[in-house]
Amino acid sequence: MARFRHFHLIKILEEFDQVKLPLDVFLSKYFRSHKAVGSKDRRYICETIYKLIRWKGLIDYFCKERPIKWEERVDLLFKLDLSALMEDESIPPHVRVSFPKQFYDKILQPFGEQKALDFCITSNEAAPTTIRVNPLKVSRSHLLDTWENKYSIEACKHSKFGITFKKRINFFELEEFKSGFFEVQDEGSQLVANHVKVKPGDHVLDYCAGSGGKTLAFAHLMQEKGQIYLYDIRPHALTQAKKRLKRAGIQNAQVLTKDRLKKKGLLNRMDWILLDVPCSGTGTLRRNPDMKWRFYTEMIDNLVKEQREIFDNTVKFLAPGGHIVYATCSILPDENQKQISYFMKKYNLKLASLPFFTFPEKDGMDGFFAAVLKKA
Repeated sequence: MARFRHFHLIKILEEFDQVKLPLDVFLSKYFRSHKAVGSKDRRYICETIYKLIRWKGLIDYFCKERPIKWEERVDLLFKLDLSALMEDESIPPHVRVSFPKQFYDKILQPFGEQKALDFCITSNEAAPTTIRVNPLKVSRSHLLDTWENKYSIEACKHSKFGITFKKRINFFELEEFKSGFFEVQDEGSQLVANHVKVKPGDHVLDYCAGSGGKTLAFAHLMQEKGQIYLYDIRPHALTQAKKRLKRAGIQNAQVLTKDRLKKKGLLNRMDWILLDVPCSGTGTLRRNPDMKWRFYTEMIDNLVKEQREIFDNTVKFLAPGGHIVYATCSILPDENQKQISYFMKKYNLKLASLPFFTFPEKDGMDGFFAAVLKKA
């Protein structure tokens, strides 16, 4: 059994080096094409790989061969005392917390050494698993009562619809999921969606909607009155959004392609726009540890430019007196506070409330930013 797991472990790591897919997507594809790997083996392999990717920088510091091979990394993963090494001040700080130096320096600049170290250490831990209850179909108290003797769970502290699972399970097999009673969503993401304070009869545009996670979180406020439009440049994401909207029982939403968006006559009509822009994802590194090894400084400059272009394309849909919620899952000021200052000055917008910001916390929510801007 150990030899079987080791074989697939090394095979996955070597093949992953040759592709540009996110780690979770690659693992899903790999296991679909290797049915002989059972659930227990998959769990062990995935946990080992995620730990290895998180701590690769510190492990590589002790590798003797060049080029470094995955066999040596795997061997050292089980030999090194990573906790003790994190306290060894003879090792450079960015190496101790297993981050690329330019990425570490990017965090260090706005937050200082202690907060940068805390961020990196937290980002190297497994993220908590949180769900959001769908109030159109069920109450949180009902699900808490239903699950209290089955799973280790607790109500979220900040989101009134959130429940945290102490141990991850296969949610998608649960009847409650199939019935649309809940969706998997980080508590911080749920709180971002709370900033879209829609009311019945509003017209709402979820631009960069992805698979509709945040629309699912605020749609109940409209009581099926008014209309929600979801747009994204990725057709496969919108296909998933349709399925999720149907499962959740949301009927006043429609998915728009680029052509339909242009033809709908939506200019200057939106009471609310949610703009959850592409970003560095620095606030969600616990879920995507491979991303930190693909970081480069110019990437942030490119993202800032893209975010501004998306805002340019979106603000024209806003009605007089309407609100636009700019959101990221980044902790970097370049993508957050600095962008808001730019948008306010360029478009003569005003802050409707203080910006929302969360920093990744141990056993807590991910890092998110949201600011509500109002058209004069």
